Amino acid sequence: MDPLLGHLLIPKYDAPLVLLSYMISFWGALLALQCAKSMFRKDGTLDFGMTVCAAASLGGIGIWSMHFLAMQAYRLTVPIAYDAVLTAASLLAAIVISGIALYLAGGHGKFKVSGWLAGSMLAGVGVCVMHYMGMYAMNLRATMLLNPTIVAISIVIAIAAASAALWLAFNLTRLLHRVVAAMVMALAVCSMHYVGMFAANMICTSDAPLIPLKIGGNYLDVSVYAVAGLLSLCIFWAVLGRSMDEDKLVETLR
Repeated sequence: MDPLLGHLLIPKYDAPLVLLSYMISFWGALLALQCAKSMFRKDGTLDFGMTVCAAASLGGIGIWSMHFLAMQAYRLTVPIAYDAVLTAASLLAAIVISGIALYLAGGHGKFKVSGWLAGSMLAGVGVCVMHYMGMYAMNLRATMLLNPTIVAISIVIAIAAASAALWLAFNLTRLLHRVVAAMVMALAVCSMHYVGMFAANMICTSDAPLIPLKIGGNYLDVSVYAVAGLLSLCIFWAVLGRSMDEDKLVETLR
């Protein structure tokens, strides 16, 4: 049954995809924490390769991929496609902003409160920009109206989550601690997303807006997960290779 014009569309969520969105956010956060510890060399210089890996892990996998899978879990009674340009722009924004935030918080290998606060604000606002850009990338027979109060709550959650994530990234050394930290980070990122989605009211319209290029389909969620998985393997390989090189250097110096 087609929804009536002007009526509020009530969303439903696909539970397995909600769970997958949390899992991919956790994995991206864990990879980012592992990469962050090697972002700066002992002399304080930036390791560009590890910085790119950390930014791609946190922004591309932990935030953007989680967001996109969660959007796939969001079901309405009208078909949903996505503006390809806005979707790609949201991915780029997530990675770049995450990289800058990690760089600021790292403080050339020495954690500084000022850098941490600046990075937290940037990362929190950046997550919100990416999130709402991704929401506006939706192409469907509906007009989206946002509740300002709930949007504000989502921004507070994003900044709090970013501050916790950046502190943990540069102050934890044990793997078990990083695993727990990644679980907390993923929970915070997912909370921000679903609060942000709760802020949206979709009012049915006659037609979807015309856009030059859009993506969609039944296998879009699988494609996102596959690409995120491939990127994860590449980053994991780079981190593993860096750890092996450091171990060889230690053995040589003994």
